Amino acid sequence: MTTNSTNIIYRDLSYPIMAAVFEVHKVLGPGFLESIYEKALIKELEGRGIKVETQKVIDLMYKDRKIGIHRLDLVVDSKVVIELKTVERFSVHHKAQLTSYLKASGYKLGVLVNFSKSKVEYQRVLIR
Repeated sequence: MTTNSTNIIYRDLSYPIMAAVFEVHKVLGPGFLESIYEKALIKELEGRGIKVETQKVIDLMYKDRKIGIHRLDLVVDSKVVIELKTVERFSVHHKAQLTSYLKASGYKLGVLVNFSKSKVEYQRVLIR
């Protein structure tokens, strides 16, 4: 999917989320553990009046039976899953992980965020 300003899902939420991500990176920069960025992003989002759930547990089901769980880093406004990373670069595994989270949870939009570079990296993942 090509992203432009006319086809961004949850547009009114996506922009404030990314503004908060950029602010956290601007203040902290690279070099911290993922948990530090998570705490800072929670504070930044809440400070903007945005509801955040942390480490939300989602049951993985198979034929009405629980076969495991996923733990989502952040769920913003009960709509967007944010998966935080502090890695050299995103891998296919990271996108697959977030896609799995979205499929299991029913959320449609996820954002991978990597704080370990001089410029924050992000990738949107959309499930139709």
